Amino acid sequence: MPRVISNETYGCPPIRALTFDSLGLIKVTEARGKERGTPTVVSTWGETNASRCVLASSMDDRLSNPLLAVARKDGNVEVLNPCNGDLHFAYSVFGDDGSSPEDDEVSGLHLFRKQKDDQAEERSCTLLACTKKGDVSLRTVRFPDARADSTDEAATKTWKACGSGEVLVGKVDGSENFGLFGGKRVEVNIWDLEQCTKIWSAKSPPKDNLGIFTPTWFTCAAFLSNEDHRKFVTGTKSHQVRLYDVSAQRRPVLSFDFLETAITAVSEDPDGHTVYVGNASADLAAFDIRTGKLLGNFLGKCSGSIRSVVRHPHHQVIASCGLDRYLRVYDVKTRQLISAVFLKQHITGLVFDSGFSGEEIAVANTVVEAETEDRMTMLEDDDEEDEDKTEEAPVKKKKSKKEKRSRDKVSEKGEEIDEVRSKKTRDHKKKTKKVKHTQED
Repeated sequence: MPRVISNETYGCPPIRALTFDSLGLIKVTEARGKERGTPTVVSTWGETNASRCVLASSMDDRLSNPLLAVARKDGNVEVLNPCNGDLHFAYSVFGDDGSSPEDDEVSGLHLFRKQKDDQAEERSCTLLACTKKGDVSLRTVRFPDARADSTDEAATKTWKACGSGEVLVGKVDGSENFGLFGGKRVEVNIWDLEQCTKIWSAKSPPKDNLGIFTPTWFTCAAFLSNEDHRKFVTGTKSHQVRLYDVSAQRRPVLSFDFLETAITAVSEDPDGHTVYVGNASADLAAFDIRTGKLLGNFLGKCSGSIRSVVRHPHHQVIASCGLDRYLRVYDVKTRQLISAVFLKQHITGLVFDSGFSGEEIAVANTVVEAETEDRMTMLEDDDEEDEDKTEEAPVKKKKSKKEKRSRDKVSEKGEEIDEVRSKKTRDHKKKTKKVKHTQED
């Protein structure tokens, strides 16, 4: 008998997710209300253009003046308002060098959350962008007024993360002091962002039992804790999940295989030891990274490569999206599929808005309910007054159907009797006429 786990949840908690697709659109999906509901697409930002495909994204979901940064295929980085989609400012990563975005695309983007003391009163942000060729740029921009143009506070810091190969992964730790870079033929390395210097570099694993060397090809990475940058997890093209510890050794502390397709997405859990892994064959599973034990696969029909897996910081749910055009939300405890939303385009990324609670909408609903109750009471009072007036005036009673049917039957019988009588009178007249004719003869 197959094992069946009953799903105790029948909807999503109040969440707000922003998804990015291959045509450059940004779609906002919300599950409203305090109780569990069904997520729906509430707004869509942008116009369809394949050259403006969103390759990387980052969000600062603070309560006051939240910001959203997206890196597009044409090399432009845009900073938006995640509440209404308004554009604050945009700039090109390539500048005036003349390099074509097709050969050198943005592979990593991070929007810094922490602010300096002199930036507290002004609206400003710091962005880190990384391209496939290994060009890393760190830029700080301020925009005190929405009508004024944005200006650079300081000179842009740039450095080279690799000498050869392609950088496919760019991450910043929770303290926002260290950055991680890796990719195709590029071993994972960690940089000090303040000094712009490399402080650690990984060493490729040894050959296997058959003497075969696996080439370096990292596809995704995630730090296990926001407070510690020394431990992080990576996924490779050769369907391997690796755990690195900077303080222990340069080679992986733990590595294990996950099925037979490339690892495309890795996300950490707030507990510090659970990792969610998605691959190119639409498989999503949870692992205990301390031992490499498989905790379980997430249930639900899924097709197409998974491109992003995100754990919600407050609710016990995770979301995944990919080439099957669906945004799927799962329960972390039961690993059951809660809901799925069809988004029409290939999804390239996903972020959660942790500041969304749904309380404002709930308050609005209570106000609307109170107004409707007042209107209903007014209508009931009007109906009672109308009833009093109708009682005073004479009322014409409608005839029932039974009375109508009985009267119709009586009328029909009367007509039959009249016809019989008319026939009898006709026969009697004919007889009298015959008798008179015989007497005259």
